[in-house]
Amino acid sequence: MRSKIQSYSFLPTSKWSAICLVLLVSGFAHSLYAQTVNLKNAVLIASPAIPSPMKETAAAVLSEEIAKRTGFSLKNTAVWPKIGVPTIALVLSTDTELFGKPAPAKRTGENPEFKKEGYRIVTETSEKGNIIWIIGADSRGILFGSGWLLRNLRMDKNILQLDEKADFATSPDYPIRGHQLGYRTTANTYDAWTTGQFDQYIRELAIFGTNAIEGIPFQEGEAPSPHFKIPSAEMRIKMSEMCQKYDMDYWVWTPATFNLKDEAKRKTEIEMHEEFYKKAPRLDHIFFPGGDPGENEPSDVMPFLKELQSRLVKYHPNAKMWISLQGFSVEQIDYFYKYLETEKPTWLQGVVSGPGSPPMAETRYRLPKQYQHREYPDITHAIRCEFPVEKYDQAFALTLGRESVNPRPYAFAKIHEKYAPFTDGFVSYSDGSHDDVNKVLWSMRAWDVKKDVHQILKEYARFFFGKNIDNAVASGIEALEQNWKGSLAENGGVEMTYQFWKNLESTNPKLKDNWRWQMLLLRGYYDEYTRLRLINEQELEKQANEILAKADNQTITKSMDQALAIVNKADTKPIARDIRKHIEDLSDALYISIGLQTSSAKHKPRNPERGAVMDFVDYPLNNRWWLADEFEKIKKIKDPAEQLAMLKRIATWENPGEGSYYDDISSVAKGPRVKTISDDATDVAWWDSGKSRKRLSSQLFQREPALDYVNLDPGARYIIRVAGYGEALLRVDGQRLSPTIYNKEENSFKEWIVPLSLTQDGKISVTFDGPEESDLNWRKNSKISDVWLLKE
Repeated sequence: MRSKIQSYSFLPTSKWSAICLVLLVSGFAHSLYAQTVNLKNAVLIASPAIPSPMKETAAAVLSEEIAKRTGFSLKNTAVWPKIGVPTIALVLSTDTELFGKPAPAKRTGENPEFKKEGYRIVTETSEKGNIIWIIGADSRGILFGSGWLLRNLRMDKNILQLDEKADFATSPDYPIRGHQLGYRTTANTYDAWTTGQFDQYIRELAIFGTNAIEGIPFQEGEAPSPHFKIPSAEMRIKMSEMCQKYDMDYWVWTPATFNLKDEAKRKTEIEMHEEFYKKAPRLDHIFFPGGDPGENEPSDVMPFLKELQSRLVKYHPNAKMWISLQGFSVEQIDYFYKYLETEKPTWLQGVVSGPGSPPMAETRYRLPKQYQHREYPDITHAIRCEFPVEKYDQAFALTLGRESVNPRPYAFAKIHEKYAPFTDGFVSYSDGSHDDVNKVLWSMRAWDVKKDVHQILKEYARFFFGKNIDNAVASGIEALEQNWKGSLAENGGVEMTYQFWKNLESTNPKLKDNWRWQMLLLRGYYDEYTRLRLINEQELEKQANEILAKADNQTITKSMDQALAIVNKADTKPIARDIRKHIEDLSDALYISIGLQTSSAKHKPRNPERGAVMDFVDYPLNNRWWLADEFEKIKKIKDPAEQLAMLKRIATWENPGEGSYYDDISSVAKGPRVKTISDDATDVAWWDSGKSRKRLSSQLFQREPALDYVNLDPGARYIIRVAGYGEALLRVDGQRLSPTIYNKEENSFKEWIVPLSLTQDGKISVTFDGPEESDLNWRKNSKISDVWLLKE
């Protein structure tokens, strides 16, 4: 081989490269051709042993999904086709032949068998024709095997092929893999869906390995959504029928929001349940959240659930009853486990762990082995939730908020891997289509905990957008997750992500009406617009502060007017209007395509918190509203010295001077010394209907922040100042200090003198103890928003 290479050494480099390229491409093409399984004009044949309705459902799923993407349908046949006709064959693992054609022999060697819900894919290619065998361990295995094929086929106009031969078997790692789809007012999407949209979505979840759907059948007294296509009582039965069609477990979430000691209400509730049980063609699991919502004692809950179970099994003999310990006190939790120990209830199937539950490892340890344990992960929210985005930039918290389009594949892969070993699986908490990528990630990682995240995203992109861009879209989704990492102003990757998605959009116009495509584009454009606004508006405020810092007795009013005119340029001279317009167009398109309610004015969500990102797309990212209000207060003061003092405090709020430090507790960019994460921070939608005029730093907060300071002057005196609300129980290096100023009202300050003995080593750690406020509504709990270390 070496001599042959040397014999071509006289060729110019460019020509030698060309020859190598031709050889490489021709070899690759030959290899690709040899591996390709062409299925154009294929027929579909299903074993009569597959039980109905799955025999019909799996065939319909394959035929219809292929037809949507290729323009031609698979022909169903009840006899083996002629030689040369491509065939997709659906059989059970117990089938030895199909209409005279021998089924593939059982595998030997590595992983020869597959278990419940599993499937085997085998390709046979020859001059007599291509065959793909989908061999299911059971009825569900047939559907999940069909899903694998749909995720991996190359489908386009007049193209239907599998790029590589296959012979493998797979089974799920976890038996429970589901998602909550609540047809209720609080959803940002589901309440606008037709039965056809629900059916299609449940089908698509099944294609990615989901085996359970959880409904919310009783509306807790809520007024019907203005978007309802049919009454909720009808939809809950329709969803039961859909689960029957796709052989999915049908779960329902059914809290008791009344006092269970009230016999009349208790009787009415049980009768309502039984009426639903009677009408539902399929019902597998009842999930009762113990204390969230509801405030009943477990001594009342357990007998109530026992009676519900007695009614349930009259109509669904194999159905199960579950409970969560969310919101239970330590004493209530202990009572529950004592009840299990003494009563050993056979009517209870297991415990669900969700937000506010005891730790999952502890639950599995304390729960007797005969009971199952299901996770109830919140995959739908970004902040003030079970799994908040770490270091979520303040600008995103104020605009995208809690419930925006939120693909977090790598974060949730780690979260799933951490908690799944303590469970038998999960059914997620979801309030809309915005978490679609997260649903697929959870389902596929519960099937295979080691499945590569990028590969999951490629299969997602391949099925919904086409194989020609699967890798690009997977990378684009990963980039959207990276947009939420750290300081937005410093994250230049946001610009690259925007350009990436903009280019994908322009080169794939046929996807413009695809709602998943629209969601991903919305995030790419929204993130870029928010970053451009943030940089611009923060610069305007910096300029305004410079003017305020120079004010004197003669220029107080003039300085305030000039400063306000500068920060208000964010409104009078807005930037990036083309991006802003496209965001609005995408928002409106999503309302049409999938019912996503991003605007209170246009789409009528239940409240702004429910994904109404267009309510906040232009929300101030500087303090212009707060400044306007502060200036009005200052103008009413008669003493110029006091006026100037207030202007100086505003001008130096974030820049207290050399040797002093400022931290905005909830800002990644402006809180460099903050060690804790703002997992308790609310979003602006909860305050003043999303129109809060408070200083931005005080609209988000932490309850018990921790900060570290280094390189302090050992000979200097320092004062700690805190802005917030309520209590602030401060410690420095573990030592509780007594305050010299301690105002608990909003927009007020607290101060402590730091003992010189604590700064002698040039560093201090600042922490805050949590005050006892269990008697208060969480909105009234103490908050800390700003911390200064001021050098005197």
